[in-house]
Amino acid sequence: MDLELLKAWFTLDNILALIEEYRSFGPLPGILLPLLEAFLPFLPLFLLVMANANAFGLWLGFLYSWIGTVGGAMLVFLLIRRYGQARFLRLIKQNNKVQKLMAWVEKHGFGPLFVLLCFPFTPSAIVNIVAGLSRISIAQYALAIITGKMVMVFTMSFVGYDITSLVTKPIRTAIVAVIIIILWYVGKRIEVKMNMSVEKNNPPKYKG
Repeated sequence: MDLELLKAWFTLDNILALIEEYRSFGPLPGILLPLLEAFLPFLPLFLLVMANANAFGLWLGFLYSWIGTVGGAMLVFLLIRRYGQARFLRLIKQNNKVQKLMAWVEKHGFGPLFVLLCFPFTPSAIVNIVAGLSRISIAQYALAIITGKMVMVFTMSFVGYDITSLVTKPIRTAIVAVIIIILWYVGKRIEVKMNMSVEKNNPPKYKG
């Protein structure tokens, strides 16, 4: 099966059938499929999340998809961080655009990353790789992944589970928007405290 055939196979009906076939494994298929998307970004994450919401219900489907996407993103990030000096990645680091992205990630930290990761069509694979190659802290990136992916996956699950409710129930749509704002604010406050802790533990050195 070539790549095009594999991509064509991933329809909502086929994914639901796959989840049903392996339902005896409990939540495992619902977690592993979104996790796999972090390594194979051509997989349709929206369909995977939608299938989970329809197979397991809105809340369990959201939970399994969120665990899978966060787990996959962190695995890619940690693998890149661990083996980032390998020859094939060294070439990537020498690319001017990649260098600029790395500097941007290191300078801006949580805030912009959170916003990027909230959107379903952000190329998460590129974000994970660039962040892994940068000097952003693991804790800072984990915070952005956990909160950003929470918003993105919940939005996908909500839309996929009952797409008509976005129009017929505007209050629910407003609640989603409020959650995004709250999570962004909380994440920024945590980031400030993390940065203060780092500065406290690593005071600047002055030359006498």
